[in-house]
Amino acid sequence: MDTPNLKGVTNYNYGIEKIFQDAQDFLPINGTDYVELYVGNAKQAAHYYKTAFGFQSLAYAGLETGIRDRVSYVLKQDKIRLVLTTPLTSDNPIADHIKKHGDGVKVIALWVDDARQAFAETTSRGAEVYFEPVVDKDANGEVVRAGIRTYGDTVHIFVERKNYNGIFLPGFEAWESEYNPGSTGLKFIDHMVGNVELGSMNKWAAFYANIMGFANLITFDDKDISTQYTALMSKVMTNGNGRIKFPINEPAIGLKKSQVEEYLDFYEGPGCQHIAVATDDIVFTISEMRKRGVEFLFVPGKYYDTVVDRVGEIAEDMAILKSLGIMVDRDEEGYLLQIFTKPVEDRPTLFFEIIQRKGARSFGKGNFQALFESIEAEQERRGTL
Repeated sequence: MDTPNLKGVTNYNYGIEKIFQDAQDFLPINGTDYVELYVGNAKQAAHYYKTAFGFQSLAYAGLETGIRDRVSYVLKQDKIRLVLTTPLTSDNPIADHIKKHGDGVKVIALWVDDARQAFAETTSRGAEVYFEPVVDKDANGEVVRAGIRTYGDTVHIFVERKNYNGIFLPGFEAWESEYNPGSTGLKFIDHMVGNVELGSMNKWAAFYANIMGFANLITFDDKDISTQYTALMSKVMTNGNGRIKFPINEPAIGLKKSQVEEYLDFYEGPGCQHIAVATDDIVFTISEMRKRGVEFLFVPGKYYDTVVDRVGEIAEDMAILKSLGIMVDRDEEGYLLQIFTKPVEDRPTLFFEIIQRKGARSFGKGNFQALFESIEAEQERRGTL
């Protein structure tokens, strides 16, 4: 599929709308249904995400609900559903996943109106089957699900829940807990980034274009995302309504080991590098998360010396943004504010981005230099640069 690139587009708004139009409509997606992480101890991980990120208890499945091989805790904050799953025996394939990758994203579930049709459309175009359509039922109705494989061991599950009124999925019950710290203001998943091997970015961009009907929203080359020592390349793929955005990163040749290479080494293969979650008040969100122990990348103070000249007038107090380490960038539609956590696992793999869009639909290109310098400083501390 011949997909456009934002480079050279003089009218940014026209360019964005043209790209959304070019995305094929054979796979309509309503949004992200849930993200499932395979983790070593779901009960303790759930406590962390509740405490640090402000998620609330939603649903539970395990021995008490008739599930014999695993346990899952479902957390919710506004439109975000996070599922944390742990195997109950060592011979479970989930245990193999954790042994190889550590805690990490296994499932990026997509909410669709017709899971069977989504499965048929993608597999007929060459998607590898994860599992055939299944119908799960309980007293609250039925859910249809089907799965396909994407990069590494990551999978997409299509979820059709129009005939279901339960708490989450059949097999889950409401998770009642007296411990529910307040929300930090997280709203929905803005995008999710995949890291793949050198030479694989175009392959997976083509996967999303040809098999899932996505379009190339923007491309960053090694001149856009680089420092003196490291670089990466990225293609951002989007579905037709713009609700699903998947940047695909690959390493570029540099003097030292890039963040993508470090990820691939420690995750032992391709996978989801970070989850970007949106907020309507990033100052409140980051203030809360810092109080609760979330660690963020340090932004060099010199970054703020020129940011006003680059982005112009904004509503937020720049002194407060600097104190919190929040970065700012602007495109023709408006501006955005963003910040990145340090890895939330012991392995330097998965991290989170917190983003507030004030009209901007881009990804903070003007912040790449400062971001890379911050990441490289952390790599140097770890001895992996």
